[in-house]
Amino acid sequence: MKNIFFCNLLCFMSAFCFAQKDSIPTSIKIELQSHKLNQGLIINAVEIPIIAKPIAKEPVIDIKGDYWDNTNHNPYLETALQFPLELKFTDSTYASPVPHKKIVTSRYGWRRGRPHNGIDIDLVTGDSVVSILDGIVRIAKYSNGFGNVVVIRHYNGLESTYAHLSHISVKANDTIRKGEYLGKGGNTGNSRGSHLHLELSYKGQPIHPEYLFDFSPKNEIRSQHVWVTQKWTHARFHSSKRMSNVKVIKSADEAALLSLTHQPRFYVVKKGDTLYGISRRNHMSVYRLCKTNAIKPTSPLKIGQKLVLEL
Repeated sequence: MKNIFFCNLLCFMSAFCFAQKDSIPTSIKIELQSHKLNQGLIINAVEIPIIAKPIAKEPVIDIKGDYWDNTNHNPYLETALQFPLELKFTDSTYASPVPHKKIVTSRYGWRRGRPHNGIDIDLVTGDSVVSILDGIVRIAKYSNGFGNVVVIRHYNGLESTYAHLSHISVKANDTIRKGEYLGKGGNTGNSRGSHLHLELSYKGQPIHPEYLFDFSPKNEIRSQHVWVTQKWTHARFHSSKRMSNVKVIKSADEAALLSLTHQPRFYVVKKGDTLYGISRRNHMSVYRLCKTNAIKPTSPLKIGQKLVLEL
């Protein structure tokens, strides 16, 4: 009797598993056959209810719902950010934007009296350029300064910019996977040689790329939970000619304390200023002033130029 019951149950479950999904019943009804003396064939039915386990749905992140603009590089011009900024990553590594060893020829920082808000990575025109993280293409077009440029918004709000491309292979609103091909490197726009200009920003605010990513062959994201202070969002606090000393802030308390106690100082050059006069008024040597700003004692000063006094 037990054997007959289990055989019938197994047969029914097999048929049930191959049934169409849109006709799944709420219970299983099994007919059991048995014979009794002088009573003939007797059919009894057993109904077993099905308890459906709810399927957990992943939250949908709509990164196109806020300041989505396919034309302007920075649609957040009228947005004020509160520091420190909090960034979270789901990955521990990123995809190298170029297929070879990453040689940084110019870093994030003050360069020739102007901010250089990204890093320049050496390449040969025609080299493949790929996305560092998953995201959606916000901009894919020609821009005067950037040349052929692609801007991708990632799912944590971070945006990456790939400039001076010789060819673009994606279009605005395309969904992109980490490591997916974007185009070919080149020398378009305001460029002095073939290279990839890579920028990172959050809601329009540039962030030092080497604070977030290790550009060694490891391709590591420095931390999956990062706090960003103003020191890492303004080029005037760094030199484009040397790597900054990176110490990642991983807690809100540490970030708040550093924001209060460590405010980098800078000086705006005025008419008639000299390096000697600026250094004396700020109690530092000309050597130290030049080293901090990666300039020479003979470098000409421009009115409005910002000199870093203390990092």
